[in-house]
Amino acid sequence: MPFRETAPSGAPIWFDLSSSDPERMRDFYAGVFGWTYEVSGDEFGNYVMFRHNGRDVAGLGAKQQPDQPDAWMIYLQTDDADATAVKVREAGGTVVMDPMDIADLGRFLIAADTSGALVAAWQPRQHQGTQIWNEDGAPFWVEMHATDYPAAVEFYKSAFAWDTEITGDSDDFRYTVQIADGVQVAGIMDAKFLPPGVPANWHFYLGCDDVDATVAKIVEHGGSVNMSPEDTPFGRLAGVADPGGAGFMLSSLSDWKNA
Repeated sequence: MPFRETAPSGAPIWFDLSSSDPERMRDFYAGVFGWTYEVSGDEFGNYVMFRHNGRDVAGLGAKQQPDQPDAWMIYLQTDDADATAVKVREAGGTVVMDPMDIADLGRFLIAADTSGALVAAWQPRQHQGTQIWNEDGAPFWVEMHATDYPAAVEFYKSAFAWDTEITGDSDDFRYTVQIADGVQVAGIMDAKFLPPGVPANWHFYLGCDDVDATVAKIVEHGGSVNMSPEDTPFGRLAGVADPGGAGFMLSSLSDWKNA
């Protein structure tokens, strides 16, 4: 369903980028994906709202710490941010930023899970999060690469009440998906492949009608390639980064559209 009014409980609901150069990044994403944008006033720190085909798709703000890398943050839906903060601690995670209101838009917190991966929670009010999905240039999938896979699965089941299903359980591929309203909406992968010192982390995928052409456009606009396009059982995938170094994934849409 390309357009979504509200997010299911615990499911991905929003994405935003903390950037060292917001002006350059808003032009980059507009140039590559055709996103339009609206810049808020000083009261919201000049936060940028990206839109795709007229729908809210993602946000952009200046990073708060100079030594913080440019990075995308994934937000999961919650009906009660304060209760989620309690559950995060009970599940063995850490609340990095206590729940706070953003005017009448919503209430949010930032947490670190048991693998140390940062994840945010959003309690929607006026702002209902990402509205467009599974289209060219829109979010397609969300995935956590866990350095302690069993603990990560239990954390999200406890802290965000995930209903889960195991889709891979071999030494080569261990994977659990979140099921919401009967649909797979996010995944956790056993990330044994991560090099030493690379922390657990969240990734999100943008859909593409043509992954290779999108990769070429990213490079043309000053971005870089972390993983060249390749065919996989899950479609054609690529790993890229914007000019500030914030990484994300690209996924072909053909398999999904033909399903």
